[in-house]
Amino acid sequence: MTKSIKIAPSLLSADFSKMGEEMKRIERAGADFAHLDVMDGVFVPNITFGIKMVKDLKKVGSLILDCHLMIVNPQNYVEQFAKAGADYITVHYEACKKDLANVLKQIKSYGVKCGLVINPDTPVEKIEQCIALCDMVLVMSVFPGFGGQKFIPEVLDKCRAIRRIIDQNGYDCLLEIDGGINVENCEQAVLAGCDVLVAGSAVFGASDIEKAIRDLRCGR
Repeated sequence: MTKSIKIAPSLLSADFSKMGEEMKRIERAGADFAHLDVMDGVFVPNITFGIKMVKDLKKVGSLILDCHLMIVNPQNYVEQFAKAGADYITVHYEACKKDLANVLKQIKSYGVKCGLVINPDTPVEKIEQCIALCDMVLVMSVFPGFGGQKFIPEVLDKCRAIRRIIDQNGYDCLLEIDGGINVENCEQAVLAGCDVLVAGSAVFGASDIEKAIRDLRCGR
């Protein structure tokens, strides 16, 4: 791999009883982002954490906080997540639909980088017009809700399509992938155009997380 790949360990797979320590651990191990999966039990069938967790983790280390909102009506919470210290706020097309562009602009209005997310079964055509507004596009390679799921390789076609759109238009936009990413498939994701790899179990389930992050970054 020649380009610089960023690794974003998903705190969904961390030990919730010691999140501050887990943040410090992944930063020492060489992570670039901390990926925070915010789930409301409505948009997805799971509940994780919210605004206070983001605010508290902002005090720990210097990792970029990549806040992935898997919630209904995300526009109602953008201001609170921005003020809590989110560096990126990504919202689902499936939660916003026709309001997506407005929600992305709302995020930017708080000085936070914005991104959109699509599920594995959402066509790229649904979000193509909004990519120009984004600092990040996140492709889900599992259906959101739970960690430890198996990677869906068919989404790599979506990654390639989005990469073409970004490159052909010269957009300053990262392409991120999330779901079942591990050392066996990370190189496929990078070859499909991804810049940021979200990995939960592959990092927090490893005996040596520094090696796990290094291996994900280098594709071996």
